[in-house]
Amino acid sequence: MAHEHRTKPTEADAQAAVRTLIEWAGDDPDREGLLDTPRRVAKAYRELFAGYESDPREYLERTFEEVGGYDELVVLRDIRVVSFCEHHMLPFLGKAHVGYLPNDRVVGISKLARVVHGFARRLQIQEKLTAQIAEAIQDILKPKGVGVVIVSEHSCMTMRGVNTPGSKLTTSSLLGEVRDDPRTRQEFFDLVRNGD
Repeated sequence: MAHEHRTKPTEADAQAAVRTLIEWAGDDPDREGLLDTPRRVAKAYRELFAGYESDPREYLERTFEEVGGYDELVVLRDIRVVSFCEHHMLPFLGKAHVGYLPNDRVVGISKLARVVHGFARRLQIQEKLTAQIAEAIQDILKPKGVGVVIVSEHSCMTMRGVNTPGSKLTTSSLLGEVRDDPRTRQEFFDLVRNGD
């Protein structure tokens, strides 16, 4: 089913919605400490959901072909993940570890972090986020293989519901040789775990 094109609400609409939530929670949006909260929340949401403003895949399009024969895994660990659960609109925070086995070109390492941030700055589930990052790298760079692991703590579980602080969700997406070759897969996981 195709989505109908909707007009994006204005910032004034967003601020009015925040005022409504403040009232619904039981407080007075005209109280001194809350007067500027709707504006602040709208500004924060613009930053936290900036992933909708661009296509994260574009970060991968500028590559380098002079790799000097390098054909081993490239792994960037501990990329900070800040995203929001699409079910409760509460944050999940953690780290992504991204690796790929170059074919004949590499990408600047900062671009890997930008891809993670671009997809994370949307309403997400961690499983989909993990797959989106891996598929973007596979589609654009066309490497021999890709591995993505994300480990994060979900505040929808730690602050409410089952109330289990400290529990972490780990997801992975493995493509190509990182999935199919046992030695490459093991090397990727070893680098993710013991890369120090």
